[in-house]
Amino acid sequence: MRDRKSSDISNHANSANPEPRAAPTHMPLEWDTPMYRLAVNQLDQTAELMNLDPNIWERLRTPQRAHVVSFPFRRDDYNTVETVFAYRVQHLLTMGPTKGGIRYHEDVNLGEVTALSMWMSWKCAIMNLPFGGAKGGVRIDPHTLSGDELQRLTRRYTSEIIEVIGPDRDIPAPDLGTDERVMAWIMDTYSQQKGYAVPGVVTGKPIEIGGSHGRSEATGRGVISCATEAGRSNDISLDGADVVVQGFGAVGGTAARLASAQGAHVVGLSNATGGTYNSKGLDIAAVSAWTKANGDGLADYPEGDAVSNQELLELPCDILIPAAIQNQITEKNAAALRCRMIVEGANGPTTLEADAILADRDILVVPDILANAGGVTVSYFEWVQGLQQFFWSEEEVNRKLIDLMQSAYHSVDQLAKEKGVTLRTAALMRGIERIKQAKHVRGVFP
Repeated sequence: MRDRKSSDISNHANSANPEPRAAPTHMPLEWDTPMYRLAVNQLDQTAELMNLDPNIWERLRTPQRAHVVSFPFRRDDYNTVETVFAYRVQHLLTMGPTKGGIRYHEDVNLGEVTALSMWMSWKCAIMNLPFGGAKGGVRIDPHTLSGDELQRLTRRYTSEIIEVIGPDRDIPAPDLGTDERVMAWIMDTYSQQKGYAVPGVVTGKPIEIGGSHGRSEATGRGVISCATEAGRSNDISLDGADVVVQGFGAVGGTAARLASAQGAHVVGLSNATGGTYNSKGLDIAAVSAWTKANGDGLADYPEGDAVSNQELLELPCDILIPAAIQNQITEKNAAALRCRMIVEGANGPTTLEADAILADRDILVVPDILANAGGVTVSYFEWVQGLQQFFWSEEEVNRKLIDLMQSAYHSVDQLAKEKGVTLRTAALMRGIERIKQAKHVRGVFP
């Protein structure tokens, strides 16, 4: 950070005549990627509207800790040894331990992981969870790995970051390309080094070793909870609505199934290989069974018409749920969307330019930092259950999750109406304001 004459954030904020400072404008080269720029630009726009103290504003633009590691990874033939790059970024330590997923993907980079850690900070603050945001990633395609290779990779990555994670420090969880099996390996590796079982080091792990009921479906359930509440506030009933879901994995698949169970017609689905469309509605159970039997090629599903991922986004519907990857709705296609409401299951699926176009078109957007916060919320439940050694039923977990998601949605919706801003801006305001207050009361050391 730049030198400052005000030695304490709280003193600066509370002084009668604080020295004025310009808003931060620099973009650190270490993190400068499209995804990081999106996260920072969202922060900057919101901070300006809030008249946020520039000391805090500048502090929130970069992570408190960023760990970059590389390590040798041996393939099954035992002749090929690759150098793999990996990351663990902790954006904010003010609120308590940091929390965030680990993703395995060939395009993982420091800027992406940093952006995701920032969004996680806002999510935790919006949901009133005692965590700061973190994220991790390994730059590799997990689909190319055997089970043994995946385990060796996971255990070596864990050993490289073992000093910065822990149940009271930083608690990983599954994300893109990882699952409960990967979390079990992380827990076991960490526990072997500590000499005793430490189930609280990760969440999203199997039930048999301290996982929580309801965790695997939590993000998708939270998306549908937000869709339901947003629909009630905007005269869009989920019962009978036409829904399109981009992404048919853990988040999109759960969202599609739960939407269908509430009476929605899921007319479009897609995954990385393409999509399928049926104006009369798709049978989600039949689609799931077909993909398991025939591979992931949704474009070949016989009870629908093949569509590309781009075409899927532009299908006529009431509710569009982008639940795949980032930067799917841009200035190039925002004007062509034919939905009434977007509920973001993925992280960063909508660009700033697209946001402006959608706002002009009166298309409601329930932002990712609110809509997909169900995963970290049930991760919090799992962490609490582990600390107490007292576990809840799936019904209890789901009920608590829905209650918190409904409360968070209405809080953000009310603020949006009071300030005359979008739900995304209101959600950012809510999260940033809570973090600001926490920083004020803690002050700056020394």
